[in-house]
Amino acid sequence: MCGLLLGGCADTAVEGPQTYIVRPQDTLYSIAWRHDLDYRDLARWNYLGTDFRIAVGQVLVLGPGRAPPVQPAPPRVAPPATAAGSSVAGSPALEAPRVSKPRPLPALPTPSASVPPTTQPPMVSPPSSAAPQSAASRASAPPSASAPATATAPARAPADTAPFSNNGAVKWVWPTDRSGAPRPVPGGGILLSGRLGQDVRAASSGRVVYTGSGMRGYGNLIIIKHADSLLSAYAHNREMLVHEGQDVATGQVIGHMGEGGPQSPVLYFEIRQNGRPVDPLPFLPKAK
Repeated sequence: MCGLLLGGCADTAVEGPQTYIVRPQDTLYSIAWRHDLDYRDLARWNYLGTDFRIAVGQVLVLGPGRAPPVQPAPPRVAPPATAAGSSVAGSPALEAPRVSKPRPLPALPTPSASVPPTTQPPMVSPPSSAAPQSAASRASAPPSASAPATATAPARAPADTAPFSNNGAVKWVWPTDRSGAPRPVPGGGILLSGRLGQDVRAASSGRVVYTGSGMRGYGNLIIIKHADSLLSAYAHNREMLVHEGQDVATGQVIGHMGEGGPQSPVLYFEIRQNGRPVDPLPFLPKAK
């Protein structure tokens, strides 16, 4: 009976947070956006640096309470068997070069007793190769190139290398011209109908932290960071005119409208605060 009770308790144990394997074109911002998380929390849970650098194949935890899995080290390859006569382990046997014996020098004639031996000047030994170089030679000598450290290729270069200036005052404009009333999307942002190819503008100044089509359901997506806790997204672009790491101004054209789910020209616009979607209408100017 005790065994059954212990087994039942083990079956109902609370599991740790889910994990995610980084894929090509992923960034920390896109992963946090896909899972409705704050990118700052995701970085803290996975002990990432201030550059938020991640690598393809890296395993990230999507919640607190558990350290990220340790990446397995690559298996060590045993060195090949060495042949007899090998001088270095793991290296192929090298045949020793044949050196011919030096021929004996002819005997020098013995000087006669009547001729005094010539006094030779003292021999000066050449400078040792280990002697310290002069300051001029050290200055002219090229620096030695050290072998680069082996590192895993990052999924994307960090797009947040320097802070942008927003001065805490976030001014908002409509991200595109509207041909009708905005349509709210349950649990998300709004849909703005328009013409195919019309301008899509940055709703506020900030820095582009993601551009790509790797997030299912968003098409060509642009994410802009306006403050540490404030992001905006622009989905279903036909063309994207900005790149990751680029600073943009309020109202700057960042793309052109494409087709959304119903095969009609539409822009999906969303604002997230602390990683959670919020109603964007209170942020935007009142519709005239």
